[in-house]
Amino acid sequence: MANRRTFLKSAGAAGAVGLSSLAGCIGDFGSDQPYGNGTVKFLMSPTEEQEYMQSQYQPVQERLDEHIENADAEIQFAADYSATLEALNNGTAETAETGPFAAALGADTDKAEILLQRQAYGSWEYASYIVTTEDSDIESPEDLEGKTIAFADALSASGSLYPLSMLSDAGLSIPDEPGNDRGADFSASWSGHEQAIEALENGQADAAGVGAFMVLGDDGVREGLKEVDHREGIPRAPILVAPDLSDDEKEQIKTAFTEAPEEMYWGEDGETDGDDEENPDDLWFNGVREADEETYQPVIDAANSLGYGEDIFTDE
Repeated sequence: MANRRTFLKSAGAAGAVGLSSLAGCIGDFGSDQPYGNGTVKFLMSPTEEQEYMQSQYQPVQERLDEHIENADAEIQFAADYSATLEALNNGTAETAETGPFAAALGADTDKAEILLQRQAYGSWEYASYIVTTEDSDIESPEDLEGKTIAFADALSASGSLYPLSMLSDAGLSIPDEPGNDRGADFSASWSGHEQAIEALENGQADAAGVGAFMVLGDDGVREGLKEVDHREGIPRAPILVAPDLSDDEKEQIKTAFTEAPEEMYWGEDGETDGDDEENPDDLWFNGVREADEETYQPVIDAANSLGYGEDIFTDE
């Protein structure tokens, strides 16, 4: 139990230092001004390149800036999920988007509060995949024993937790803790969804564990990749708030999203579907609904089944 807490504290400390500012600076939290220093700071998780996400989330910043009273909105790029949770917990950010696993663990330990769930492609759920290259002789998770696997963030549900669950179900020993391959029947690295796929395509990994959004095209798994295994039914990612915000502050952030016009999802150019297929400007989600920790209980259950429960964050 202690070793898991040590892991996450280290990951969180390193990640918090890695916050990359897109606007303004981090101010004091808890002053007499609304939102600490009169600023609402929204953190983006590193699921895509920073410049892409800055463009995609620009209307979100504008929406928060216009809708929330007596506060200016800023957007920042977080180094990883742990950094996001630490920032919400210590008051250097007010709201954030993150993955289901990180959010559920953060809520379970009062580091963050789940406010909303996002919808995309007509569904409130999505899938996780383990993939290899099209010409690989790997056909099943069992074939990955002794191989090298690239995962997304250690606290990613679709890019770490669920791929590890698939490997465990296949009878392979999984790491003692996410983010470190000690004790596993395979070699592993953790980075981001895009980086994991790049590692696979560049020959640095034999397989990759990522979200379905990285591997699926209109007709299934995209050309050049081959499915090894997948899991469905993961609740789509949430939007979080800092637990120390007042009820009124949380409500303003909530309504900024729930009452937003559809144009908020179209990206900086204000047009839907993006300017080109290689660099789509739209947000990946197109709606939100109210949510709480219970929404993400299936993710916590999956983590607990692997021994990656809320004790990662706790002292006990």
